[in-house]
Amino acid sequence: MLNPYATFLGDRDPQEVLSSTAARLAEFYKQLGPTGLEKSPAPGKWSPREIFAHLADCEIAFAFRLRQTLAEDNHVIQPFDQEHWARTYASYDASAAVATFSAVRRWNLSLIHGLSDDDRGKTVNHPERGPMTFATIVETMAGHDLNHLQQLEKIQQA
Repeated sequence: MLNPYATFLGDRDPQEVLSSTAARLAEFYKQLGPTGLEKSPAPGKWSPREIFAHLADCEIAFAFRLRQTLAEDNHVIQPFDQEHWARTYASYDASAAVATFSAVRRWNLSLIHGLSDDDRGKTVNHPERGPMTFATIVETMAGHDLNHLQQLEKIQQA
């Protein structure tokens, strides 16, 4: 079960990471200010506003994946090309992206916290990564959060 974000997660508790990300994004939003939100670390790299939009999009995608995993036996996850989704990010407001992420994350955490071990072990297939479990998706979400939080930290420090 391949989790491409496992290195970011390490031995941290995925649910603790998931529970803290929205507040950290709100802090970055406040600290970066209007100018900092548009600051790209390098040509072709996303600005904080674009990272916020990406995280909101991914949270929506994860919400669907989590629920389909529980609802269907051997569900096949639909991958997406994040660069294609990013084509619309210029039209997104950073504040709306953070609010969307926060609301959907709260909803996802409500689902995740109420599950049994059997639910967490439910299998799903990813066409590019192979078989995984509901728990692997949760771990992937947390590692994905940490990856982008590190990017935001580097932008803020620059």
